Amino acid sequence: MTHGMHTDTHSPYLDGGRDWRDTATRYALLPLRVFLGVTFIYAGLDKLTDSAFLKDSGSGSIGDMMRAVRDTAAIPDMVDMALESPVGFGYAIAFGELAVGIGTLIGLLARLAALGGALISLSLWLTVSWASDPYYYGNDLAYLMAWLPLVLAGAPMFSVDAALRARRRQRAGGYR
Repeated sequence: MTHGMHTDTHSPYLDGGRDWRDTATRYALLPLRVFLGVTFIYAGLDKLTDSAFLKDSGSGSIGDMMRAVRDTAAIPDMVDMALESPVGFGYAIAFGELAVGIGTLIGLLARLAALGGALISLSLWLTVSWASDPYYYGNDLAYLMAWLPLVLAGAPMFSVDAALRARRRQRAGGYR
């Protein structure tokens, strides 16, 4: 513990007592990564296996959903682009969610995957959930905010990216 210019070397914060905080800090993003990865994999698979979703029209279809939110979207032009090919857009969202989820979960190109997740969440917030009132009922904004720490930090623990970094360091003789 520090008192003025004197440092107490017997403080639990300077020896072993600090270890748990350092460990917690290193692993802090892991639960978020697992949650977002599993959620986006599930969302992508759910869309791909829903016979109603990947249709131009009909109850539960991507086409009808996009037409329903067009007039309340923050950027109606984004909805108009999706409506040019609703089924293609539905597949793009589903495969995008799968790629983002897998990349995030295994930590492969984790920052890029997180950026993809943030962009998907941003586009859904600006279109589908924009009219949620109050705004915090729209979960896409919360997902967007959840992706940002992973965009900044990547997947430093238990990830393909970390394994590749360690391998590069080992090949370079431990320097870097």
